[in-house]
Amino acid sequence: MPLSVTDKKLKKSRPIHLVAKGGLDGAGLDLTALAWAQQNGFSGEAGRALVLPDAEGAVAGVLFGLGNDGEGALSLGALARSLPEGDWHFAETPANPSLAALGLMLGGYVFTRYGKNAGKELRLSLPDGVDRADVERLAEGVFLTRDLVNTPTNDMGPDALEATVRRLAKQHKAKVEVIEGDDLLKRNFPMIHAVGRASTIAPRLIDMVWGKKDAPKITLVGKGVCFDTGGLDIKPASSMLLMKKDMGGAANVLGLASMIMAANLPVRLRVLIPAVENAIAGNAFRPGDILSSRKGITVEIGNTDAEGRLVLADALALADEEAPQLLIDMATLTGAARVALGPDLPPFYTGDDALAAELATAATEVEDPIWRMPLWKPYDAKLSSKVADINNVTTDGFAGSITAALFLQRFVEKAASWAHFDIFAWNPTERPHGPVGGEAQAIRALEHVISARFG
Repeated sequence: MPLSVTDKKLKKSRPIHLVAKGGLDGAGLDLTALAWAQQNGFSGEAGRALVLPDAEGAVAGVLFGLGNDGEGALSLGALARSLPEGDWHFAETPANPSLAALGLMLGGYVFTRYGKNAGKELRLSLPDGVDRADVERLAEGVFLTRDLVNTPTNDMGPDALEATVRRLAKQHKAKVEVIEGDDLLKRNFPMIHAVGRASTIAPRLIDMVWGKKDAPKITLVGKGVCFDTGGLDIKPASSMLLMKKDMGGAANVLGLASMIMAANLPVRLRVLIPAVENAIAGNAFRPGDILSSRKGITVEIGNTDAEGRLVLADALALADEEAPQLLIDMATLTGAARVALGPDLPPFYTGDDALAAELATAATEVEDPIWRMPLWKPYDAKLSSKVADINNVTTDGFAGSITAALFLQRFVEKAASWAHFDIFAWNPTERPHGPVGGEAQAIRALEHVISARFG
């Protein structure tokens, strides 16, 4: 990690002074530092960093602006990119020291697989009372997600995604079963097979299980479409540029699974990932085809570019068969979600009001924003088909994220509680706690709720 944390006091550590807008006088600075800040026009504006020199011109500390009302603890992530190399500590304990430390770690992330230099080394001495292992556990889960999304499909196809799951399982002593290729038909996963059969890399269902059998059952399902051409309803070239991230749902549930297993929560965790590439070949599934599903529901294909819900449906049907206490699915599913809420605010859907309330509270507490959207039953009729039980798309194009969630809901009956997250998994612009590229969304809020419920 470019920025590491320690719970030790570092002898040559330099102070980070957090300054609210207009709060220089109350920041505890000596007269020399105060004069330097005033000379450089620093007044605590959000996100600005100012290095403090000592008498010889060496780095003595840094000021960081919090803005008018504070921009949230994760805003400190921007500081990780401007701190000079070396050891650092907070001059005064931040309002939320654990989240501030996490923000710094997340802001220091660099994707280095293809030769990018990780840059300077930074070390932060944590304030008293902060659990170092906990901060590192959360950061590592986010970094796993980001790394997976950032990796292009030539190195992150269905087979490579399987290999990643196997490495994670080995690390935490979990078990993995994979159903691949035509075995998907034999084992009754026809929609996963149909979506992925045109690729040169066989489609597969990855099934990882961890924890004691008699513990509360939590199942995570992640969309693992490693690349989406749109199928025969082919996407325009500009829309394919980011399709390496169409496995962002799988990447996020793996990041969340990593957090849960590293915390050794007393749960029986299951992770299901339908891993496919929606490619184009002579055996690709077609508009107008009618597919059977694991649940027995027949699906008319109105558009081959609405493939994510098809593979999720088979995986959700399997997950639902054992009636888990909590069933979560995550997917980069619809552009409609981005039109409605933008890239930074993923919607989620659930019929469980108590779960929704817990998630909303957790999202605020850990600064991992999400927004509940309605499972509006009257829109269910938009998915009707004259020749099958259901169509995979609507004809009018309205409420696309809601109707996708309603499609998935048909495949969940027995789970005590279910929630669907329609995420973007990408930062289109730099954010304080994350660069442009793959992003973990909603998993820290989910981890917070799961820990509170089952920990």
